Amino acid sequence: MSNANAPRGIVVLTGAGVSAESGLGTFRDVDGIWTKYPLEDLATPEGFARNPDFVQGFYNDRRAQLKTSEPNAAHVALARLEAALQAAGRRFTLVTQNVDHLHETAGSQNVLHMHGELLKVRCQACGSVVRWPDDLTSKTHCPVCEATGLMRPHVVWFGEMPLYMDEIEVELSRADLFVSIGTSGNVYPAAGFVQLARRAGARTLELNLEPSDGATFFDEARYGKASDVVPGWANDIMKWL
Repeated sequence: MSNANAPRGIVVLTGAGVSAESGLGTFRDVDGIWTKYPLEDLATPEGFARNPDFVQGFYNDRRAQLKTSEPNAAHVALARLEAALQAAGRRFTLVTQNVDHLHETAGSQNVLHMHGELLKVRCQACGSVVRWPDDLTSKTHCPVCEATGLMRPHVVWFGEMPLYMDEIEVELSRADLFVSIGTSGNVYPAAGFVQLARRAGARTLELNLEPSDGATFFDEARYGKASDVVPGWANDIMKWL
């Protein structure tokens, strides 16, 4: 690859596998925190309506866990790659399914959190979204409209529409490289991004611990821990800038 044909626009999709090495659990962890309760009680609007204090407590614990979590080598490599591409006048968009803030902590700038952000909360009365690193309860007042008991985690639950879909589709349509990192490939709409990118003419690459459910849609793949394969790939791209 020469400088002339290095990717002009890259869209990266990250999933739970990127943050797993930073100690954050995934839905697939055997005996992990997400397996202790039915997901319909923890991650649906209906579950929240039935028992808001239980759901708030669960997400308060997840929020507290973030305070002791640090970015790993994969997060750092993606931030370095973004900076290098921007300096070279190329596009880089990072779409993440993760609700943690580790990409930003590592230095990433252009991040689209399609499943929301754990360190933000949303008022169901006025729709305001505000940063919120502390606990949330059914008695919390909205800092904007003062409504009580209507604040919820700013995360996308099952049955809800992911965020930034219009922006993501635009970036996929003009990318010449799409990279999926640390995701199982079985949760839509993110699992369909590789096919959208292919139809737009992009090359596709999977970086994962093991082949995903959509592995056959990728032109290339590298398998191993995210902290190993992501820095190696990022360094390969930066050599040609």
